[in-house]
Formats: sequence, structure tokens, C-alpha cells
Amino acid sequence: MGGEATKLRNAVENFIRKGEGSFDSLLLEVHTYQRQNCAPYGAYSSGFLPPSDWRGIPALPLSAFRHADICTFPTGEAVRTFRTSGTTGEGYGQHHFSTLDLYQAAVLEGWKQAGLPRLPIWGLVPSPSDLPHSSLSCMAGWLISQENFYWGRWDRLIEDLDRRTEPVLLFGTALAFLDLFETLGEKHISLPAGSAALETGGYKGTQRDLPKGDLYRLFTEKLGLPTEAVWNEYGMTELSSQFYTRGLDQPHRGSPWVRGLVIDPSTGDEVAEGATGVLHIYDLANVDSCCAIQTRDLAIRQGDGFVLLGRDPSALPRGCSRAADDLLSR
Repeated sequence: MGGEATKLRNAVENFIRKGEGSFDSLLLEVHTYQRQNCAPYGAYSSGFLPPSDWRGIPALPLSAFRHADICTFPTGEAVRTFRTSGTTGEGYGQHHFSTLDLYQAAVLEGWKQAGLPRLPIWGLVPSPSDLPHSSLSCMAGWLISQENFYWGRWDRLIEDLDRRTEPVLLFGTALAFLDLFETLGEKHISLPAGSAALETGGYKGTQRDLPKGDLYRLFTEKLGLPTEAVWNEYGMTELSSQFYTRGLDQPHRGSPWVRGLVIDPSTGDEVAEGATGVLHIYDLANVDSCCAIQTRDLAIRQGDGFVLLGRDPSALPRGCSRAADDLLSR
């Protein structure tokens, strides 16, 4: 099994870094491997016919990560286990990794593919040492220098931004940005021209909420950032890849190794262009766990992307950004 896993990981990494190979054939190979080596997913997949293309791969509901070890290797061999923060009565999900190489490749190459500005990055998220079981913090650790983490130190961040003369990219959860804006009060900062912001996550499990349009207006009012300079990242603990969008009312798009399908839950088929359904994600970088995930998010199919509508009202709050937000609310 070790040799097969290494061969698959190498093939996937070559696809991510160099574009070598075919998404369809590689995802089918990964699915077959996971069907044979991840017992919970194998049992789930037994109710489905072997797929002839990647769209036919059965998507595992996210809740499975809370109730079973969704991995293709013994959990004792994991180099890292990321956890969702959980909710009362819900428990937390776990994502085990035998190596972080593919995750790191997907994160770094994904930023390049999305066209995010190549600027110094300042973090409004916990550092990996603050939150070692957070996939978001791990991701931030690959992108941000240790001295540029400002999570929870809003007064210091405001002072440093006031003195900043070169463009900067601010990366944080939506709730962290809201905390920063509230700390600013009546104060306004004009970030240097060319600056940008990347916000991720919403207000999961908190009593605070703000429509996206209102939040983005605060980026302009408080930091002088036009709406088109504000990006959103959509990801989750159970994935290795992310989707990005810029400004308002634009679809999220992923890199060539990750796809999103909007599915009609009553038929299991992809919805028509402009129709609403449940979002399924197919992540080639998820070699160690499950490459097909049924999220609990509603979305509209739009071209080669999707427009997020938010969490299914029946779904409990969870997410990789919530662990960071929980710490802010203490």
C-alpha cells in the first residue's frame, strides 16, 4: 500500500505543480485507492456502482469525518491531524495527513492560480503555534512570516498599518476583520495603493452576523480598500484545496485539481446553469482521506464556478475558521 500511495501522491503533485496528467483519470485512480484502503468510505461506496468518470464518484457527507477516521493509513502514522472546532452536540471532525506535502503544494499553487496579489502578508489569524490543530493556521504559516501574525493584537496592527508606506495584503477571518473595524471605532486608515485583503469564513456559531455587502463597505470605510481589492477564500478542514473569489457577486473558482459541482439533492444530478443545489467538492489533493465531499452549503451553478448562498439552514455550524473565532470570543 505504501508504494501505491507514494506513486499516487507523486502523480497528483506533478499535476498540481506542472499540469502533468488528466484530472479525470487521476481522480478515478485516487477514488479506487480510497475505496480499497479507507474502510468507512469503502463501505459507503459499496452502495454505488464504480464510476466511469469523476462526476460519478460518490461524495461522502462531511458528517462522516466526525464519526469515523476517514483516512487510507493507520491514524498512528499521521504527521498532523487537523480538527474542526465542533459544536455542542455535534463533536468535531478530524482530517488526518500522512504527509503535508500535497496540502502545501495545493495552498501555494492555489494562491498563484487564483491571481492573488504578490504582497507581504499580515495575518489576522492565529499562528500555527497558537492553534496547531487548525488547518487555517497551518496554511497561514506557509504564507506569513512569524513576526507578521497580528491575531488579537489589533492596537499593534493599527499602529503598524498607520506607518505602512508599501502595499500589504491582510489575511483573516471575517470575524477578525469585524473585531479590527470595531477597535478602529471612528478612526480610518488609508492603506497604501495596491493593498488588498483576503477574508475567510463567516460568523459560524456566534451571535454576530453581518451581510457580506456591509462587511465589504467597512473595508472601504475603515481601510480605504475598494471592493474589488477584497478577496474571499472558501475552504474547510476536510479539504486540502481552496476556492477564491474577488469583490461581490462573483463566483468562486478553484484550481485545475479541485472542482465544485452543484447537485440537486432529490436526483443526485448536477443542476442546470443558474439553478441552486448542494455543493459537492472533488479535491485531487485529498489523497490521504476522501477526494469527493458532500458539503452542507447551498450554491448556484455559474459557469465553471459557483456562487455560495451559505449554509443549509438545517446544518449545524462548523468550519476551520471557527476555531480561531472561538478564541477571539473568550
